[in-house]
Amino acid sequence: MAGETRRQFFRTTLATSFAAGVLAPVRTLAESVKPVRITNVDIFRIAIPIPREQVEAGYMSSYTVAKVETDVGVRGHSFAGPSPELLDRAIRPALVGKDLFAMEDHLKAGLIEWGGLEHALWDAIGKIAGQPVYRLFGGSKSSIRVYLTCVWKGPSDQSQVSYREQAEMAVKIKKAGFKGMKIRAWRPNPLDDAEAYHEIREAVGADFAVMFDRTAHHPGKVWDFDTALAVARALEKYGAYWLEEPFDRTDFLSPARLARMVNIPITGGEGYRGLDSYRECLIHDSYDILQPDAGIAGGILTVRKIAAMAEGFHEPVILHGSMGLSLAGWLQASAAIGAPWQELALITPPLLPEEQWSPALKVLNRKAVFAIRNGEIQVPEEPGLGLDVNEEALERWRVG
Repeated sequence: MAGETRRQFFRTTLATSFAAGVLAPVRTLAESVKPVRITNVDIFRIAIPIPREQVEAGYMSSYTVAKVETDVGVRGHSFAGPSPELLDRAIRPALVGKDLFAMEDHLKAGLIEWGGLEHALWDAIGKIAGQPVYRLFGGSKSSIRVYLTCVWKGPSDQSQVSYREQAEMAVKIKKAGFKGMKIRAWRPNPLDDAEAYHEIREAVGADFAVMFDRTAHHPGKVWDFDTALAVARALEKYGAYWLEEPFDRTDFLSPARLARMVNIPITGGEGYRGLDSYRECLIHDSYDILQPDAGIAGGILTVRKIAAMAEGFHEPVILHGSMGLSLAGWLQASAAIGAPWQELALITPPLLPEEQWSPALKVLNRKAVFAIRNGEIQVPEEPGLGLDVNEEALERWRVG
């Protein structure tokens, strides 16, 4: 009876006291906070005027902007917006009038299909909270090591690019302070890319990461298993950092089999949306490193869920990358999950990122698109995505 009395005491007296003394201020605060409503969503394209020679050289001057407006006057922006054609048909009906912070509801209503727009919502939330987005997710990594994915102008298989040109670009990237480079493994003879790597490795030495991307979802790019094994072993011989997506994305078994037979990581996962396919990857041990895309996967929150799921399998996550102003959401997601690398995608040789992205400064109130020091990109510490957008410039170069 005495034990029962003590238990009853804890259940009633102490529990009531705790609720009254500790939770009451929280309840009061919650009751006083009103939902922040989304009053409008706009999606439009901008074309920043640049000289013709810069266009031909690969400088970035066009973006799709997603803008979210709220009833407290705070606006959120992203430069990775979905198609403007979806605006009135799907996006506005799903979001306008809704609580900005109800992100799970928004994802179920269709936002998971529009990852770049999700970034704009987080930009507004971060501004209201006065914090960069990555901190809202518990992240603490303020800079991230960078590798550049280089795609030369001309045929996409890069057969027009000599081994020497690729090696010279690798040397330029290394001298600029970057830690790694990724190139396409798309040449008609698959083993030619391994030979190119031999020349790159001799040029840059052992302390520079070189990754290879097959991106097998493109037509005609899927290897049979014997070809993938031969290429992986050739790359392994010279110490390649990883081989990415050598098989069809719906094939969860072949990459796992290949990974067991070679000593370089087999990576993939950039094309999946939501959680289901990543669950299959983890169950089948398909990849040594998962590479969700912060836009395609469904946005920053979905990437955080994928990383948490992967953590339970002790599987690292390194995001598939982006470029220019679009990168803002990817950076926040990478910092939120503590990723060891940030991909800066589709750099056009011989340009470096700061050169290729420089036209974007015309729509920002800052002196650099993103700060890069000693091969690491600095995650903006300003609230939201940290872009500090010049709204007048956006309207000036709005298309249509």
